[in-house]
Amino acid sequence: MAEKVFSILLVEDEENLQEALKLNLELEGYEVASSYDGADALRQFQQEHFDLIILDVMLPELDGISVCETIRLTNTEIPILILSARNSSSDRVLGLKKGADDYLTKPFNLEELLLRVNKLIRKSEQIAIKQTLPDIYEFGKNKIDFKALECFNKNEETITLSKREGMLLKMLIENKNEVVTREKILQSVWGYNVYPTTRTIDNFILSFRKYFEEDSRNPKYFHSVRGVGYKFTD
Repeated sequence: MAEKVFSILLVEDEENLQEALKLNLELEGYEVASSYDGADALRQFQQEHFDLIILDVMLPELDGISVCETIRLTNTEIPILILSARNSSSDRVLGLKKGADDYLTKPFNLEELLLRVNKLIRKSEQIAIKQTLPDIYEFGKNKIDFKALECFNKNEETITLSKREGMLLKMLIENKNEVVTREKILQSVWGYNVYPTTRTIDNFILSFRKYFEEDSRNPKYFHSVRGVGYKFTD
């Protein structure tokens, strides 16, 4: 069986750098599509599948941060690596807050770039093989109907879920036995322009314990991992 070839969308308007990066990425075995401006990058993203996007910030037509933010409206999973000549901590925080997975400042070491690309490609591969949850998911004496946004618990109560409750439940269950960070939850469930406090997520977890746990003070399914995030175990 042929080994999967991973595809990368490389968005960089500086022609010499674009060509050098494309060549080195292809030598690593990646398939690389080139884009020189933000608007074209979005068109290519909508028309083709990519496993990773490498995105310059300073672009004609549409800047890289806006491209990243637009992609995240429809796709929260594809890894995005931002390249930028802006190296202040506030620029880095903005890029990550708008949805980038990694941020590398120019000038950069080529070997470091390739290592970061490899790490993000592995993340993309893990996402691809992760099984999609069925519309109805059962655990313990509980059942969740994601399509109807309803759940049925141990007491045979029917509980109507809000859209965000449904999204958060799905995210935690899809990542069963793994800690999901607060940042990832806030980005994926609340979006990039609205950042509630961590306490908001805590309140959702408390609600889930009330809905689904036999003993909400000693949870079996929904756990808070101090300083990191939250985890679902079954």
